Amino acid sequence: MASAGGCPGGSSLQPIDDDGDVPAVLAANQAYYDAFEAADMDLMSEIWEHSDRVVCTHPGWATLRGWSRVAASWFAIFRNPARLQVILTEPEAVVTGEVGWVTVNENLLGGGLGGTVAALNIFVRTPAGWRMVVHHGSSVVGS
Repeated sequence: MASAGGCPGGSSLQPIDDDGDVPAVLAANQAYYDAFEAADMDLMSEIWEHSDRVVCTHPGWATLRGWSRVAASWFAIFRNPARLQVILTEPEAVVTGEVGWVTVNENLLGGGLGGTVAALNIFVRTPAGWRMVVHHGSSVVGS
């Protein structure tokens, strides 16, 4: 069991993964990037929870709230004919109860672009499996 110790106030959070959910959350995270690389809106739609609580911040964009706005952003991104390859480095997942999150570096290549985005992806457990509720990507300066 991993510790996220060093919390302010001396608290020590102990992430729980008694059911072995970390591999499932990592698989959901990989499915998100597979859909992104393939520019496949159907796959992207399967990964996200379709609710008003979803939040997405693409690098350089204002924060989008609600599935309809997040879906519209992916439609716009996928209309670009240039495809990006995403090489993930340093993925780490934590699962506590019904929530799992992954921190990862997205190394983007292609379309005349390149760089690294530090990302946080948050998933919730649903009857249909793990669904994304938050994606936050922040460009790494000098990458």
